Amino acid sequence: MIAHLQGKLVEKNPTEVVIDCGGVGYHVNISLHTFSLIPNADFIKLYTHLQIKEDAHTLFGFVEKSEREIFRMLLSVSGIGANIARTMLSSIEPRQIINAIASGDVGIIQSIKGIGNKTAQRVILDLKEKVLKLYDLDEVSVVQNNTNRDEALSALEVLGFIRKTSEKVVEKIVKEDPEATVETIIKKALKSL
Repeated sequence: MIAHLQGKLVEKNPTEVVIDCGGVGYHVNISLHTFSLIPNADFIKLYTHLQIKEDAHTLFGFVEKSEREIFRMLLSVSGIGANIARTMLSSIEPRQIINAIASGDVGIIQSIKGIGNKTAQRVILDLKEKVLKLYDLDEVSVVQNNTNRDEALSALEVLGFIRKTSEKVVEKIVKEDPEATVETIIKKALKSL
């Protein structure tokens, strides 16, 4: 119904913004990813998703159309509501969610607050085919890209580091340098842990 909003940015918080469009202030829920991409300008444009329930009409806004598409895909999964989908997009980058789904990496999805093992598996089961087709990903290449990350995580676990803490550090390293070797990932992670 409302495809996008373009107007004056009145309020900006990590979870929500208020955009004045022709004298009407729209309260829009956003993810931390979108918050980080909102320019420091008076006028902004957000792509929106309107959720209509019997007790509320809620707008969700995204700087990137691709993030909105991922949000909508996540909503199609049983057990994932708008708030959990927004938490997912706030916890890890949209690209990481796509890669985790494509490679069947339950661990990354389960590391998000509010997502249990069954829900993580359901996300992958329901969306894997769609993600591989939509983003034209090759299942094998995605899995190969995660091998170094997985080996580094296993090594850090053996060294006595807690997996959840290690995952966050390793994800950041892999995001900055996708071609990093296992040794490089471990060395950088040890400096941060």
